[in-house]
Amino acid sequence: MKPFGLYLVMTDPLAGYEECARAAVDCGVRMLQLRMKKASDVALLDMAVKIRAITQNSETLFIVNDRVDIARAADADGVHLGQDDMPLQEARARWPAEGKIFGLSTHNLGQACAAVMQNPDYIGVGPVFPTPTKEIPDPAVGLEGLRKILQAVSLPAVAIGGITPENLPDVLAHGAQNFAVVRAVTKSPDPRAAIQRLLRTAGIEQILWPRVV
Repeated sequence: MKPFGLYLVMTDPLAGYEECARAAVDCGVRMLQLRMKKASDVALLDMAVKIRAITQNSETLFIVNDRVDIARAADADGVHLGQDDMPLQEARARWPAEGKIFGLSTHNLGQACAAVMQNPDYIGVGPVFPTPTKEIPDPAVGLEGLRKILQAVSLPAVAIGGITPENLPDVLAHGAQNFAVVRAVTKSPDPRAAIQRLLRTAGIEQILWPRVV
């Protein structure tokens, strides 16, 4: 995968999932993930279908967290798996559609190196900084740990975990080309403004796309 910059993970956004997704599409965000850990299957699929409709025919690729079955049912662009989720090989067997994206979380150098054998389309690396977005958080790898992982592994990588506009320059300075945020956008009542601030901080030229209704 080519570098894509901002990767937005949506978990309980203040503005609502659909409005947050529209903001991502409007701002040209390349990667958008739906993460609803505690939602029922019905609620998750319903929202996934809505987000698919918003991102359809846009430059924004729609990823579903954890659930291959939901991603497939909604015809998402891909799925992101954690270390404790379904093995990547099995996920690909269950969803063999051409061109789908399979991401994999890694939380240390060992996991990142092991991921190479599974050949995901990209890996998540983190948490870079401590973050409360998980009930049982993994230890932070820190900026130097991030640098070591990025230097050791040739897979496309996304830095994630506690990234804000304030510390983003340090994340980029330590080798990250792609970075994921959750709270930096979802906790803002104005997701467009929050996304635009991150893009400006990263020096990413904003591309405005027609809103998909």
